[in-house]
Amino acid sequence: MSHDYILQPFTPPVNLQIDYARELNEQQHAAVTAPPGPALVIAGAGSGKTRTLTYRVAYLLEQEVPADRILLLTFTNKAAGEMMRRVAELLGQPLPALWGGTFHSIGARILRTHAALLGYGRDFTILDRDDAKDLVKACLTTAGIDTKGKLFPKPDVLVEIFSLANNTHRSIAEIIDVQYGYFVEHTDKIAALAQDYTARKRATNAMDFDDLLALWLELLQEHAEVREHYQRRFQFILVDEYQDTNKLQSDLIDLLAGRHKNVMVVGDDAQSIYAWRGANFANILKFPERYPGAKTYKIETNYRSTPEILRLANAAIAANVNQFTKELAPARKSGLKPALVSCADAAQQAAFIAQRVGELHEEGVNLNGVAVLYRSHFHALELQLELTRRNIPFAITSGIRFFEQAHIKDVTAYLKFVVNPRDEISFKRLAQLLPGIAAKGAEKLFQSFGARLEAGGWKLEKPGSIAAKLQECAKSVPKKAAVGWAQFGATISQLEAEPTRKSAAKMIQLVIEAGYEDHLKATYDNFERRLEELEQLAVFAQPFPSVEEFLTQLALLTNVEAEDDKTADPDAERIRLSTIHQAKGLEFGVVFVIMLCDGLFPSGRSLDSTEGEEEERRLFYVAVTRAKDELYLSYPFMRGGFGGSGDTFQTPSRFLNEIPRELINEWNLKPAYG
Repeated sequence: MSHDYILQPFTPPVNLQIDYARELNEQQHAAVTAPPGPALVIAGAGSGKTRTLTYRVAYLLEQEVPADRILLLTFTNKAAGEMMRRVAELLGQPLPALWGGTFHSIGARILRTHAALLGYGRDFTILDRDDAKDLVKACLTTAGIDTKGKLFPKPDVLVEIFSLANNTHRSIAEIIDVQYGYFVEHTDKIAALAQDYTARKRATNAMDFDDLLALWLELLQEHAEVREHYQRRFQFILVDEYQDTNKLQSDLIDLLAGRHKNVMVVGDDAQSIYAWRGANFANILKFPERYPGAKTYKIETNYRSTPEILRLANAAIAANVNQFTKELAPARKSGLKPALVSCADAAQQAAFIAQRVGELHEEGVNLNGVAVLYRSHFHALELQLELTRRNIPFAITSGIRFFEQAHIKDVTAYLKFVVNPRDEISFKRLAQLLPGIAAKGAEKLFQSFGARLEAGGWKLEKPGSIAAKLQECAKSVPKKAAVGWAQFGATISQLEAEPTRKSAAKMIQLVIEAGYEDHLKATYDNFERRLEELEQLAVFAQPFPSVEEFLTQLALLTNVEAEDDKTADPDAERIRLSTIHQAKGLEFGVVFVIMLCDGLFPSGRSLDSTEGEEEERRLFYVAVTRAKDELYLSYPFMRGGFGGSGDTFQTPSRFLNEIPRELINEWNLKPAYG
């Protein structure tokens, strides 16, 4: 039998005497000292969830439960490290015997021990995202499928489809039907690729990240002796952020807890906001049904926010039907009422925030404690421009910076090239979007194109001149790219023509309609979000008097964003701009939540279903509960429409209408601010 099966009992240190009643509030104490059996802990925002889990581990150890009989599951390495650090600090010593870590790290640990049972060696390779993409490329090559220039999913999209099928326990056909309908005619080919991808992983002794969970579950389901061993071993299972678990993770927990039923899941159903990446809200909602007799503990005392902010938060989530009702109670003294700020347009909204941030700074508020939160990247475009103009420093923590995203750079490359045909970088970027043209081919084409420009004395005053020079290069284009090159030339010809050439917004719209939308579908798993961002980039471009001015401002914004946080002065003050998803788990002294209009927040797509609307309401709840001292909710009365439809009236977010007016101060800045 493997040495991994040998238990190493942990004896609590003699001086471990924790006064739980003194260290914890009444609700935390009840959860920490819960008797054996299934338990659901609903821990509200800012209520000390991590503290509760840490003390629960200490309590179990005091009850003489061996450390290696406890399994603590988290979602991120950071959370796992923080939890283990706090446990060690509380106990006065490190605890190597405790099984604590992310789902994936625990899965890898168990699979290393039992790999042979699944036909793997213990030295299996774990593929990262790029490795998985490369293996899928090999599968495409073997199948003779060329994805370039066709509406067939590229490797990135295929990896995502395979991942969703794994994590949600749905077939490839179901995933395509529900989320990728535009690939439905290729369903059989994609399913065959998934089978080949799985076979290649096994043949090369490799697992991807999803396999660390899927094969762990398979191991437990197919091998009774292994399942029984770990069911006996893990006498107590603790799960952090349970509202974010997917079907696969939920099944793993249920299987591991099958013997003792001593599973305590901790989370907040009101902060379940990741359905788009496979999280299953039903896991936490139906936990009491899956575990008859489970006890539910609510931790509702909030140590983060003022009473005024909490009253608004409680009202904000009240309309959700599918939830465990809770009432966040304040531990802090009274403060300012949240403000509801209605603005004439997005520019005025940006000006208000910039001015208010300046006032707060003069009042002594550190800018590092100020955050602007939004539903989507593009909601903050006008604000970034205004902050840049006023020299107010800001940092963006919304994942990949907006203007550095590939689809944004692709589309703006068209504009840059038309404005400046000598722009080598833009020319090569656009050329490589075509089938059959790689870096070397793009270099040769640019040399050919440049020679023709030079021969003509660089004069291209007439509309259509750039397209004509491109057509002259047609003989240098690989046969595979001939059709794409002709389409490229036609698009450039349209972009050169008046009045399109004078409007950045019209140019962006034309690029989307001329085939770039199909490129998005084939290339990105989040096609709809990227298309929406491009449409909103066009809206953002409308007020600029010329394409040149638009590109100048874009360059300035990109350079501001491109500052490397690692080299920046760590003591420098900067306000934080972030999507709400990225801000989950964080807190700030002052929070602005912007663009609260129906169709923007909540997003238009979410309103197609009750589940979608309720998740958006939970997202709003997460946003407002990030605020400690001051909260500002704002929306523009008017906003530019896509496709040259002009300014359109905005309907304030339905979430704002659900907040009793006595809970807010209304600031009406229409028709002018300042």
